[in-house]
Amino acid sequence: MQHAAITGWGMAVPDRVMTNADLERMVETSDEWIFSRTGIKERRVVGPGDSTTSLAAEAARKALDCAGLTADDLDLIIVGTCTPDQFLVSQACLVQAELGGHAGAFDLGAACSGFVYALATGSQFIENGIFKRVLVIGADTLTRFVDYTDRTTCILFGDGAGAVVLEATNEPRGLLSTVLGANGAGHKHLYVPGWGAYVPETAGIFPEYRPYLQMNGNEVFRFAVRVMGDAAAEAVEKAGLSFSDVDMLIPHQANQRIIDAAARRLGLPNEKVWVNLDRYGNTSAASIPIALCEAAAAGRFKEGDNLVFVAFGGGLAWAAGLVRWGTAGVLRKEQAKQSQNGVASKTELTTGVSSS
Repeated sequence: MQHAAITGWGMAVPDRVMTNADLERMVETSDEWIFSRTGIKERRVVGPGDSTTSLAAEAARKALDCAGLTADDLDLIIVGTCTPDQFLVSQACLVQAELGGHAGAFDLGAACSGFVYALATGSQFIENGIFKRVLVIGADTLTRFVDYTDRTTCILFGDGAGAVVLEATNEPRGLLSTVLGANGAGHKHLYVPGWGAYVPETAGIFPEYRPYLQMNGNEVFRFAVRVMGDAAAEAVEKAGLSFSDVDMLIPHQANQRIIDAAARRLGLPNEKVWVNLDRYGNTSAASIPIALCEAAAAGRFKEGDNLVFVAFGGGLAWAAGLVRWGTAGVLRKEQAKQSQNGVASKTELTTGVSSS
């Protein structure tokens, strides 16, 4: 059985920073109130020149550069997003138009769980021998749908994108276990009314109607505290490992208290939990790949380390996975050609893991 190793990674966020102090001037709130309840100090917000496409494409280019590949090397592009820039045309096609190449391209919608869902899907294409190289992106610009007069939601969200390149390997690398779940009856607790479904006649079809994100915070919090810990634990067990084998938890960056609950469920100390929530807020499907990129840049992983990804979001959906870090056994395009021509035998690839 082939596995899908992560051989490249990249992230992108808007230049504009919105601090808690900025929000104090916009809505009745305070830095202390926000930070004590969420752990957020600032977030990135799209400007006039930003879009889901621009952020996703930038993150993708960085991931391809990291992997030493180009868009022509890709077999498939999957984008996990709930904020595409267009209807009808998939966000993945818009990204492909920016990158070039002729890879297959489609979107996957699972809200904040979208990246892990997309990672599971992309990995299966490689594990089944259908494709060799897949680009997986998590990208969202939810601040476009935030009501800045509603302090219960406007304090939470930021924008961004993160991407990873998956490549085939014979070694146990990449996603070793997957947990996917949903409680569709809970969709009413986190949604954007009318968007993508229908527009109330009184609003007028175009261009003034702009629905805003609605959230039942108490219900979502209770759901997340339970499901994040349980799903993470299940992913570890499905991989045939114990909690002591986990080297790093990379959770969806939604709320510090939710992250703390998931860490307690796995018995992990703070140094084994990557948190960047304070600087980016909740970037939806982008939060896990952005956190992954920063942790990799900080040199927090080594070949063979076990990472747990876990997320929850609208739907209500959740997802978790046990990822073994490293690129052992991955064949590059040039090496594969040489092997086919009898010039060289298969060699292990040991580059691509940050040592900084």
